Amino acid sequence: MKVNFPVAAAPDPAAAEAARLLFAGPVDFLKGVVHMDGLPPATRPEVCFAGRSNVGKSSLINALTGRKGLARASNTPGRTQEINYFTLGEHSYLVDLPGYGYAKAPLAIVAKWQTLLKTYLAGRQTLKRAFCLIDARHGIKEVDHEIMKLLDRSAVPFQVVMTKTDKLGPNALKPVLAQVAEELQKHPAAYPELVVTSSEKNEGIATLRTIIAGLD
Repeated sequence: MKVNFPVAAAPDPAAAEAARLLFAGPVDFLKGVVHMDGLPPATRPEVCFAGRSNVGKSSLINALTGRKGLARASNTPGRTQEINYFTLGEHSYLVDLPGYGYAKAPLAIVAKWQTLLKTYLAGRQTLKRAFCLIDARHGIKEVDHEIMKLLDRSAVPFQVVMTKTDKLGPNALKPVLAQVAEELQKHPAAYPELVVTSSEKNEGIATLRTIIAGLD
């Protein structure tokens, strides 16, 4: 049966305000993890952000938290080399994963990142949802399917977040959303709703905050 993937509607004002206050509170970098035994205790829910190198994960985390320098953004693909943990008050962890796909690093190091990434996604019991970031200029590519298949096999629900929508003209987004919806038919773990964002324009940020705040 074909699944619809509508764009998430703007949140209820009261829920949006509660989420805004949550993200306006303490948000701190906790640690960078390079081995699974370095993960913090699984004592609270967490959400992670996954995507191709340079898709805008760090920029999105900075926009969500309203802190420009919290996650290190770079124009160099593959800069995030660790699983970076941030505490969202006492509520949950925000987890910035290494970019997958292309990275300017030696092959052995890239392979190490990918192994860490796959082990984390397959084995973290407190992971409530993975947010798979897709560049709105490019849509879903084969390398995205690789991570989505891993999430399917691990029964980890994931939700697609479209990034950099400000880079498109007003009529260019519609066919990309159609392509994404069609590609997601292949993935049973895909949450049936898309989040459309622009970190530059702060579009969709309140919606994503509200979704995360509701994942207890």
